[in-house]
Amino acid sequence: MENKLSRRRFMNTAALGLAGITFLPSLSSCKKTAAEESIRLGFIGLGRQAMFLMNGFLQVPGVKILAGCDVYGRKRTRFENRVNEFYTEKKVNVEVKTYERFQELLARQDIDAVVIATPDHWHAYIAIAACNAGKDVYLEKPMTFTIKEGQELVKTVRSTNRVLGIGSQQRSDPNFQHAVKLVQSGTLGLIEKVNAYVGAPPTPYLLPEEQLPEDLNWDLWLGPLPESIHYNKELNPPISLDPPKDEEFWGGWRWYKEMGGGFTTDWGAHMFDIAQWALGMDRNGPVEIAPIGDGTEFMTFKYASGTILTSEPFDEKMTKGVKFQGDKGWIEVSRDHYLASDDALLPPASEKQDDNVPYETKIPHQIDFIDALKGRKDPLVPVETGHSTCTICTLGNIACELGRPVKWDPSTETFVDDDGSAAALLHYNYREPWKL
Repeated sequence: MENKLSRRRFMNTAALGLAGITFLPSLSSCKKTAAEESIRLGFIGLGRQAMFLMNGFLQVPGVKILAGCDVYGRKRTRFENRVNEFYTEKKVNVEVKTYERFQELLARQDIDAVVIATPDHWHAYIAIAACNAGKDVYLEKPMTFTIKEGQELVKTVRSTNRVLGIGSQQRSDPNFQHAVKLVQSGTLGLIEKVNAYVGAPPTPYLLPEEQLPEDLNWDLWLGPLPESIHYNKELNPPISLDPPKDEEFWGGWRWYKEMGGGFTTDWGAHMFDIAQWALGMDRNGPVEIAPIGDGTEFMTFKYASGTILTSEPFDEKMTKGVKFQGDKGWIEVSRDHYLASDDALLPPASEKQDDNVPYETKIPHQIDFIDALKGRKDPLVPVETGHSTCTICTLGNIACELGRPVKWDPSTETFVDDDGSAAALLHYNYREPWKL
């Protein structure tokens, strides 16, 4: 129930991204690059989030979508139909093809970059394979399922000289950018505490087993995960092609520890990300992490500077957002509002968001990624930043799993004074024949 309610505002406007292609006013801010050649994209994972990303990338100048991949047959058909509909209306001759196995898509020489919007447990494996195949990558957040996967992906991106950007689109949001600028400029003074409310950690998977749809390859959906995980429609929401009916809820794999990181990684990849960015902790991190328990309801992260970040909400509505508390003032920022201790701390009117456009369909973040490809440079959220953000989220879950505080050395990415139990949670054993 909680995961559905937390997205209620988004669900009310979701049809814009899922039901079809809508032309967005934000394109007026798109920077034209000198290079006129097309960036040719393939999509891997064609569920709910991919539909929003598809809607955005189709409208970025110099981009063509040529291929898609998913283990669910009807989602492949939906993708083909919608991309073809767009290009037919635009009178552009593009042949779109879909695949069940991502290796076939990666083998195509005419694909420049891939957009990966699979469940988290596939992120690292497919992204590494894409880099090794010479493809650049737009990877949904959280970057990886485990910290070890993140370490390996960072090394692969740099050794193959690929561009990899993370879908932490709040970094392209003017309100969040304004808040971060004020924190980093010292306008709020010494930051004493940061509240970044994200929600609860994952729970054990207890949903009942249900009959598989005939066109869903469940073994391939699982990939490296244990084959003992059974199918339930909550994990891969069904859709209908005739009559057209899209997903009615987000894939529930994210709420269960066997497959995801709960709200800690799902929303932490956004809100902890903003907190770390503002505190100058990108490519760094906390040194001590305390779990929920021992009379505390929220995770606490302590940095070497003494600054405390907590997952405690800052208002009665339990808004998923961030509050920076300094000795000279405070700021609250979320996707829905911006409040401050003084009106002088509010963003300029020109930076206010267009609330008529659903959040996931605002595309400056995707434009930044395409510009990075054409310029062969790091995008706004490069792989090291995605890894440090993902790491703090996973560290919170590790502390909660162990039921005790853990100490962390961000420079070596190892646990301090550990008996081995925390280090054992840096990764899990992939099911054969999958190997990291």
